[in-house]
Amino acid sequence: MGAFSIWHVLILGAIALLLFGGRGKVSDLMGDFGKGINSFKKGLAEQDKEDARVIDAQPAAAAETVTKEKSNA
Repeated sequence: MGAFSIWHVLILGAIALLLFGGRGKVSDLMGDFGKGINSFKKGLAEQDKEDARVIDAQPAAAAETVTKEKSNA
């Protein structure tokens, strides 16, 4: 009951082959993971720049609207 059966050994062997078999699959996976994190950070930085542009543009547009309203009154 408490010992490993043949199925446990086969499953562990399959996992070990996936992780350590072939030409550095773990390092390839970690490299891809790192690239994904860098892309995510770059996307966040670009989004922050776009948000800053929109925020900077809003006061100018609001001031223009207020000027138009005062001239119409």
